[in-house]
Amino acid sequence: MSFKIEKIHHVAYRCKDAKETVEWYQKHLNMDFILAFAEDHVPSTKAFDPYMHVFLDAGNGNVLAFFEVPNQPEMGFDPNTPNWVQHLALKVKDRDELLRAKEHLEKTGIDVIGVTNHGIFHSIYFFDPNGHRLELTYDDPTSHDKVSMITEAIKHDMLEEWSRTKRAPTHTQFLHSDELSEAKEVAPAGE
Repeated sequence: MSFKIEKIHHVAYRCKDAKETVEWYQKHLNMDFILAFAEDHVPSTKAFDPYMHVFLDAGNGNVLAFFEVPNQPEMGFDPNTPNWVQHLALKVKDRDELLRAKEHLEKTGIDVIGVTNHGIFHSIYFFDPNGHRLELTYDDPTSHDKVSMITEAIKHDMLEEWSRTKRAPTHTQFLHSDELSEAKEVAPAGE
């Protein structure tokens, strides 16, 4: 291949109300509002479809963007995809920062799930006013050692086994062993 991706320039989602979305991300996640532009025609397709495009600073050169497109049908989500699948994960410094964020969100009336232990990182989950699931996470201090246990051979073996069987390979179950110990007692494997 003759090219290599450098980084994600921005990630864009649809929003119900651009102003509400900007204000929510400023208030709840301390993101700076860095850019906005709007057109009556879509530059790539040339279609008439007025939109407002807003950009927020997600730290370290990462940009989170939203489109408000009022002439389109009300936004929805894929009814066949569980709401925990599609999400945006944002990194915070450490556990203390994650707990402060959780407390801040809960004080403002936002329902928060977690702290969830993923073995190599720890996360909380919640929804923005558009229904997008967000994750705040920090890396576990032992993450480097745990990730190094997942070798090239293991990750390829797992992918091949999953592709054949559509059942979770057991190679990395050590990552969620603490978090899922009670769940596995309640519902044995295969149930």
